[in-house]
Amino acid sequence: MKRVYNFSAGPAVLPEEVLKEAAAEMLDYRGTGMSVMEMSHRSKTFAGIIQTAEQDLRDLLAIPDNYKVLFLQGGASTQFAMIPMNLMRRKKADYIITGQWAKKAWQEAQKYGKANVAASSEDKTFSYIPDLSNLAISEDADYVYICENNTIYGTKFKTLPDTKGKPLVADVSSCFLSEPVDVTKYGILYGGAQKNIGPAGVTIVIIREDLITEEVLPGTPTMLRYKTHADAGSLYNTPPAYGIYICGKVFRWLKNLGGLEEMKKRNEEKAKILYDYLDSSSLFHGTVKKKDRSLMNVPFVTGDKDLDARFIQEAEASGLVNLKGHRSVGGMRASIYNAMPREGVETLVDFMKKYEKEILNV
Repeated sequence: MKRVYNFSAGPAVLPEEVLKEAAAEMLDYRGTGMSVMEMSHRSKTFAGIIQTAEQDLRDLLAIPDNYKVLFLQGGASTQFAMIPMNLMRRKKADYIITGQWAKKAWQEAQKYGKANVAASSEDKTFSYIPDLSNLAISEDADYVYICENNTIYGTKFKTLPDTKGKPLVADVSSCFLSEPVDVTKYGILYGGAQKNIGPAGVTIVIIREDLITEEVLPGTPTMLRYKTHADAGSLYNTPPAYGIYICGKVFRWLKNLGGLEEMKKRNEEKAKILYDYLDSSSLFHGTVKKKDRSLMNVPFVTGDKDLDARFIQEAEASGLVNLKGHRSVGGMRASIYNAMPREGVETLVDFMKKYEKEILNV
């Protein structure tokens, strides 16, 4: 067996150490005689798994006691509706549109109230983060919404917007646990696990307790109320048990590495290797303004669709897979999440140098 370097945007690469641990426990989890896939979510064993996972996540992010951690289903996209259903009490919210997922969240929110566009970078194919210095926030907005790291377009908020005291809601799916975060700056931060934490099927929501109330929009289903899940400790119904188990192992892996400060250092080093090459290359170039570049998702192009297609094909043959960019950007995209080793990025850059030399005959 030979592992490839998987640059997929999600479901994405997981730490090999975690995969090996899970494989060893597949048939018999710690003497229970069964897999975590098979055990009851009401069992004492699983209670230990989910409680440990939550505590490790709280430790990593220094989550204050007045925030709840919820392990939910439905993907990050379900949150596009769940957020306005639970928070849009005055029927108004402001959205900063920096990519496809923020735009979809804004479109969904319009079903429940007035969703204003406070700022947008759609005019240049979401290749930058808008200037937020004079951001006009609606006085009666229930919350302000951002997608903090844009998976498709490779941009990242380096500074959070001034929300004028309104709760900040952030989709952090593709930058979750990639660096330290001050949780107190958010009302809600949430993300699908499949990009940087675990397998598809788990959505993690970190929500300030004062935002969890019975005051939801009329007709909000029981399963789409934060209070339902907060009151039941994420066990109102059968949760994505095996996915939570894997997430827990990733949390422990991060703690053993030294936490999020160490992870940020590693991610900055990996990204620098790739960005430095892109900035010096005569063939490849990045598509994002330098000041707004993501550490997690790096889109790049040659400017020639045929050369891009050939590169993707030859890279895959060399064990560098899932490098095709999103159709709205084209070209290539390397997602270099926490679990992507430095060696993977170095191997990619070496391959790019070789390809450039062949194409340009230099």
